[in-house]
Amino acid sequence: MNMVKTFVKGLWKENPIFRLVLGMCPALAVTTSLENALGMGVAATFVLVCSNIVIASLRKAIPAKVRIPCFIVVIATFVTVVDLMMNGFLPELHAALGLFIPLIVVNCIILGRAEAFASKNTVALSAADGFGMGLGFTLGLAVLGICREVLGAGSITLWGNLQWQFAENDTMILFILAPGGFIALGGLLGLMNHAQSVLARRGGGTFEPPAHLDCRHCVICKWGGVEPPAGA
Repeated sequence: MNMVKTFVKGLWKENPIFRLVLGMCPALAVTTSLENALGMGVAATFVLVCSNIVIASLRKAIPAKVRIPCFIVVIATFVTVVDLMMNGFLPELHAALGLFIPLIVVNCIILGRAEAFASKNTVALSAADGFGMGLGFTLGLAVLGICREVLGAGSITLWGNLQWQFAENDTMILFILAPGGFIALGGLLGLMNHAQSVLARRGGGTFEPPAHLDCRHCVICKWGGVEPPAGA
């Protein structure tokens, strides 16, 4: 498998937020500002890359029956490192993200890549996959954070005194509240699907979301909620 393709797929084709629709809890909770979105994205990327590398290194030594607990222990170790480092060097960001930093342990993107990719591939490919998926997750959070902060607060703020003020009164505070997160995410998902359809038409084809990227491919939907026939 090509390392470049492995890296790039997380940016667009299998973007965790806009294509796989994973990690929705932090995506909706911490994207009230670009600053918080970038902080969560970088933290998750660090954990994703490091856990992928360690799990890929130990994939032949980890018994199949206890692989999930082993993966969680590895992930929790790096989450603890991130939590302590952020608390020590970025206390304001640590306070803003709060509980969502420890919850990286159960982030479905990280555990999913450990199970689906790192446990079956080499260290180099797993590192590329971690960087690609982490960067795609960070970009997704950043785009969502920019949209919500600009529309809801009329500004973009980063660490320190770096701030761009676009409007003071003509803002829609709804977008920095919980319902605004769903509205912004839905709009961006629609734009992503439209862009994918346009690119497919220009290439002479049509765009159909791959079945393995949504819930329609699961066993329950596949068999209509009944037990599959023997041998299926």
